[in-house]
Amino acid sequence: MARLFEEGGRAVSAYLRPREGGPRKAAGTDEIVDVVRTLGQVAERWMANPSRTLEAQRAFAGGFLELWAGSLKRFSGEDAPPVAVPDPRDARFKDPEWTTSPFFDFVKQAYLHTSRWAERMVDEAHELDPHTRHKASFYVRQIANAVAPSNFVPTNPELIRETLASKGENLVRGMRMLAEDIAAGNGDLRIRQTDGSNFVVGKNLATTPGKVVFRNDLFELLQYAPTTEMVRTRPVLIVPPWINKFYILDLTPEKSFIKWCVDQGLTIFCISWVNPDARHAKLSFDDYMRDGVLTALKVVQEISGSETVDAAGYCVGGTLLAVTLAYLAAKGEAPFASATFLTTQVDFTHAGDLKVFVDEEQVKAVEARMAESGFLEGASMANAFNMLRSNDLIWPYVVNNYLKGKAPFPFDLLYWNSDATRMPAANHSFYLRGCYLNNDLAKGRMTVGGERLDLKRVKVPVYELASREDHIAPARSAFLGAQLFGGPVRFVLAGSGHIAGVVNPPAKMKYQHWVGEEPAGAFEDWFAAAEEKPGSWWPDWRGWLAAADATATPARTPGVGPYPALGDAPGTYVKMRV
Repeated sequence: MARLFEEGGRAVSAYLRPREGGPRKAAGTDEIVDVVRTLGQVAERWMANPSRTLEAQRAFAGGFLELWAGSLKRFSGEDAPPVAVPDPRDARFKDPEWTTSPFFDFVKQAYLHTSRWAERMVDEAHELDPHTRHKASFYVRQIANAVAPSNFVPTNPELIRETLASKGENLVRGMRMLAEDIAAGNGDLRIRQTDGSNFVVGKNLATTPGKVVFRNDLFELLQYAPTTEMVRTRPVLIVPPWINKFYILDLTPEKSFIKWCVDQGLTIFCISWVNPDARHAKLSFDDYMRDGVLTALKVVQEISGSETVDAAGYCVGGTLLAVTLAYLAAKGEAPFASATFLTTQVDFTHAGDLKVFVDEEQVKAVEARMAESGFLEGASMANAFNMLRSNDLIWPYVVNNYLKGKAPFPFDLLYWNSDATRMPAANHSFYLRGCYLNNDLAKGRMTVGGERLDLKRVKVPVYELASREDHIAPARSAFLGAQLFGGPVRFVLAGSGHIAGVVNPPAKMKYQHWVGEEPAGAFEDWFAAAEEKPGSWWPDWRGWLAAADATATPARTPGVGPYPALGDAPGTYVKMRV
């Protein structure tokens, strides 16, 4: 206990130290205010109808009475049917004692009954506007996930056994890690999801050979070394998201999409965005398009000697690519021969739980924070993404790290997930307002580079990949956006989520993908008629590219020609950490 209090004091010091020099708002203050306001609106709607409120309270109490009666039977050695059963995929209650022990079974069922009742209270508050009800539902889930009995030592049988067996040593180790993680977050908790000491970008991550062939203040352009004597004539330019680092597409050789493409005889160029700071505060969407995508396009054309280039955009990188295509179409130019969109949204009508964080008041609060420093801290976006799957990306690590006192396993994907990037103020504000808040691109109202954008004028062939379990760019959202383009669209649905659905090497034979007719009508109807195929979508995409251009040319060596090599891939920008 003495050691526990000592480590606890270090954790408190780590929290207070950055705040001693002056006033510093506690992390999440604005969010807490919004939670209280939103849930208050739910309560007001129910209190306005006393009879409905009484009926809801009766249902809540009735469930507890039934649970209590069943628990008394179990304590007496009799069997009793459960009132609430966890989802079979819910890993929080996999320990056998949650079921075999009448006490912990009661705790588990009481929690499930209460949390599901709270969710129904939000779902049935029909008088609320859809956005407020969406926010309330999200917040209730977050609160329910946070107060789960599995997150506390006295109500988790596994933690009790661990604590008694080690005489509390697990809590001492956990408190030590908590202090370290608060210090690493400069006073705010930065939960470690993996053992980062095992990974170094450029040594065991992002190792596909290549060169930096161009650099400006916004990005480095990487050209990868060929592994075949002949390569496809048209090169491919990859536009990754700037809210994450590009090497999700080049994790390890076994998982690398970029390496696979090179081995398939493709000439691959990839943008590596700078990790912005206050100097980049005024960089806009126009700048990312002109000084980013269009500048990279010009370099790729000059190096490859090809007038046309195939492009692939991932997530918000795909949104930027779509904006660029619409801008070029408005000017009557068509340097891109095709476009591939990986889990990309251009219509944000069904943008999922991320829309919870986007309304006028919350956007103004984000803009005010960005105005102070010129950028949004990378941790802000990382925390938002983690909250979308808090039972997978937050609470298991709280329990494992701080209550069990165990260091997380080394995992390349989670290392990448924690390698956050900042967002420049002007660009991020435009993205939040123009896409999530107002949906201007889909509605034909967006203006970039002095041109009004209309996606129907984009006539190039499009390959649109969505992921069935995507929580960031939901499949229904990507499907709706795919219908906005004016040319032929091949829509493919991958199994799994936003990352695993994309990064799915064929050799692993994991998941599956669905192919069907061009996107039209409702997503559910398309999916019902689609053909399911085993394994990765990568070969399907390669075949689609080959059908458009199967000509070949001698392999191109990076750094030979008009743009000498500036260094080895993965470059310097990707190594900038925050």
